[in-house]
Amino acid sequence: MRVDVLEQQTFYAGPLGRVAQAMIARRLAGAWPDLTGQDVLGYGYTTPYLDLWRTQARRVLSFMPATQGVERWPSDGPNLALIGEDERLPFVEALFDRVLCVHALEEAEAARPLLRELWRVLAPEGRMILVVANRRGLWSRADHTPFGHGRPFSKTQLAGILGDAMFQPVAWTRALYAPPITLPLFTGAAPTWEATGERLWPTFGGVLMVEAVKRLYGSSNVATGHKFLLAQPARARFQGNAGSIQHKKWAG
Repeated sequence: MRVDVLEQQTFYAGPLGRVAQAMIARRLAGAWPDLTGQDVLGYGYTTPYLDLWRTQARRVLSFMPATQGVERWPSDGPNLALIGEDERLPFVEALFDRVLCVHALEEAEAARPLLRELWRVLAPEGRMILVVANRRGLWSRADHTPFGHGRPFSKTQLAGILGDAMFQPVAWTRALYAPPITLPLFTGAAPTWEATGERLWPTFGGVLMVEAVKRLYGSSNVATGHKFLLAQPARARFQGNAGSIQHKKWAG
């Protein structure tokens, strides 16, 4: 059973939710800094993050599973959120250039059919970012957050599922190194926790993030992929169209 949309709203309106949104959004912005002219689909509960691209992309839609419920999004302008079944997305094939999945895979009844349906609506060589609870992180054990529900994943598990669905992982990172504790000592120091965690215990981030490319033919090398560090001082920037990728580091 998925976390209800009202619970998602309540979480993201609170201090832990604001920390999660900020720490995950900065990595998403680094991975996809410019989606001008692109068609973007958010699957699961992605409305806290889709504003990153709403003003630049050609089209941004939020799809929420019926077992979760739906909220109106955005709060201003025409509604761009819709609801439906996991394995029957109401879109034609190869419609979207980018797909973002948050609070989606962990609570899916079957991961492969869901990923295959997302593969169907993604354009050839299109890109998808999955944000899932990290099996080794503290947030997967915190059932007072949406990340503590459903099945968390390891990097190996996620790579295998993606490869089976004809996606090739190309980049990885983690986020949410601050403990999931609602105290100012922790929430107020989230950027410090994030920077320290990346250096000292990089495998223990609360969420695992992977960028994957839709492939038309299967690949046996599914576990490969560059690590992308989107937090300062060193981050990896992804540029170009859906079929190209450049890795750069810079100080900021």
